[in-house]
Amino acid sequence: MNLKHTAAKIRHTLCDVSSKTKTPHLGSCLSCVDILTSLYWQILNIDPSNPKMANRDYFLLGKGHAASALYTALAYRGYFGVESLYEHGQTGSQFEEHPGINAPSGVESVSGSLGHALSLATGMALSTQLQGRDNRFYVLMGDGELNEGTVWEAAMFAAGKQLDNLVAIVDFNKLQGTGESCDIMHLEPLEEKWRAFGWYTIRLDGHNIEALNAAFEEAKKQSQPVCIVADTIKGKGVSFMENDNNWHYRIPKAEEVERAKEELGL
Repeated sequence: MNLKHTAAKIRHTLCDVSSKTKTPHLGSCLSCVDILTSLYWQILNIDPSNPKMANRDYFLLGKGHAASALYTALAYRGYFGVESLYEHGQTGSQFEEHPGINAPSGVESVSGSLGHALSLATGMALSTQLQGRDNRFYVLMGDGELNEGTVWEAAMFAAGKQLDNLVAIVDFNKLQGTGESCDIMHLEPLEEKWRAFGWYTIRLDGHNIEALNAAFEEAKKQSQPVCIVADTIKGKGVSFMENDNNWHYRIPKAEEVERAKEELGL
């Protein structure tokens, strides 16, 4: 399977859904597509035909405003039809702008209020360890989400309990809703911070799917929680959206969706 082509299809669908449903946060979605592609097509122990299987791996989305990226990955992975994505953000839809309690198949947690996914995952990871189960837990957080103190409380807890079945991924696109992340909070040196908290830390290009695959496999061999700091570009894949924080909220016009499709080689 050509995972780069899969990622390109996801990116184009994200642009089209945003345009037609008038839902925002496109830039934040585009930055994490390659991470989701690596996880859902190469790493996670999952079965779309049996989404609640007891030994599955869990993916928790911390940056809940990127829900459309998760929904789209799940759709292309076979959890539900791609056409249902066009219900995103519509009245009464289970495809809410932030995943809610009635979220579609494959969504493992409510998210939107930032800073809670890692805490939730630490409890789940500890529970499965105590039960002697081998589930693994993957949490995707935005760099702006690291502003929240609950993230660092969870980081200390996870290291203290040596949760070797837990992987945190930071989508480090350097931007958040109101500006540049490192101007708002002192994040760097980010990998050293996680290492000081007791985590095995890997830093890589978050758009290199092969490197992501290798890092996730490396994470499975560790005896402590793992943090992958993924350097990404907000709006990745569409030149006029890349590193433009207006696309945190802007909705693309139909002609911009077509231009994006051409740039993505589809």
